Amino acid sequence: MRTALAATWTLLLGMALLMLGAGLQGTLVGLRASLEGFPTLLAGIMLAAYYLGYMAGSVMTPGLVNSVGHVRVFAALTSLASVLILLQGIFVAPWPWTLVRILSGFCFAGIYVVAESWLNGRVDNEHRGLLLSLYMLVCYAGLGLGQLLLNVADPRSTVLFILVSILISIAMVPMALTSSSAPAISVPVRVNSRDLFRRSPLGVVGVAVAGAVSGCLFTLGALYADGEGFTTLEVSLFMAVAILAGCVTQLPIGRISDRMDRRKVVIAVCLLAALGAIGAWWLAEVSRLVFFAMVAAYGGMSLTLYSLSSAHVNDHVPADEKLGASSTLILVNGAGAFIAPIVVAAIMQLIGNDVFLPLLAVMHVLLAVYALFRMGRRAPVPGEHKTPFVGTPPGTSSSGELLGHASDGVEAAPGSPAVGSANRAF
Repeated sequence: MRTALAATWTLLLGMALLMLGAGLQGTLVGLRASLEGFPTLLAGIMLAAYYLGYMAGSVMTPGLVNSVGHVRVFAALTSLASVLILLQGIFVAPWPWTLVRILSGFCFAGIYVVAESWLNGRVDNEHRGLLLSLYMLVCYAGLGLGQLLLNVADPRSTVLFILVSILISIAMVPMALTSSSAPAISVPVRVNSRDLFRRSPLGVVGVAVAGAVSGCLFTLGALYADGEGFTTLEVSLFMAVAILAGCVTQLPIGRISDRMDRRKVVIAVCLLAALGAIGAWWLAEVSRLVFFAMVAAYGGMSLTLYSLSSAHVNDHVPADEKLGASSTLILVNGAGAFIAPIVVAAIMQLIGNDVFLPLLAVMHVLLAVYALFRMGRRAPVPGEHKTPFVGTPPGTSSSGELLGHASDGVEAAPGSPAVGSANRAF
């Protein structure tokens, strides 16, 4: 394990810094849009535009890495991402921000692909699961703590935009100076989405819903909180509590799903998440402490959905198609994360800001109902045929799954855990 850490500590440090910046950026942009009085629907379109770039970056980055290498791609994308957030601080308007969000999505998806493929390729099978769990904790901690940086300066000023740029730029240094050689990679053939749906309908629908609910939380969460009259500190706590709760529950829930029918776990998680959302909505004016407790319950459940759904898909996919299936799931997840915030933002503008949390609850209940329906259509997967659960940060492009790899002559075993991911709305 020491050897694995020695080969990857610079990358982990770089990702920790990057996630601090990404966590701050996501909430800052949404909050600033609200403070500037952007119409809710227009703000939703602008914020969701990230996912157009995210999907493009997930698809195109493997080819770029093959052409010029990990370090050059990482350096180019982090440099561009650093510049883009500065442009948002200078040109405060919906449509310029929309273009910047598309480009930011492309950059961050590419960064995650590079970093995670490198990480996955630098460790042997014996230590892969442990190291990827450490990576997950680093990413969650960075995302969660990044929310608290919102309180460093006035969100109306350019200071926080500059801070994000600094963090992203510094994140490039550890990886650029690494002495580790880059792993060789190959691009998997994507599995047709229709074929994947036929094999695991619930898994594919679950991945789409996971994208929808996390996309809404990460893009519209700050808009909702500011619209409810939250202070800057309360907005940051709202986001941080949800994310950090997801860190705490990810692996325990995953281990439970490895031992029983995952569909039952999906149902339980969805219903508990719905209760958390409704509880937060109902009790927001009663007590902020109770509100944040409900938000923690929501985030702790909801942010496990991608991992659970992805694992359920892998339970029904042959070992030689797992990489290709994962790349398809990334696009399905991104599509859900792009469409849902726009729809929810439109409803919020039509009905009112207060409908945000109930809409999240409804999406979880609908998925629970569908999971219950699927339980009556197919027998559970035998335990010996299950793919081990791998916890994933709330939103990344999935490099270890997107890219096949070999490092020092060590290949990942078919079906072994790889870095999986959901969307990062930052």
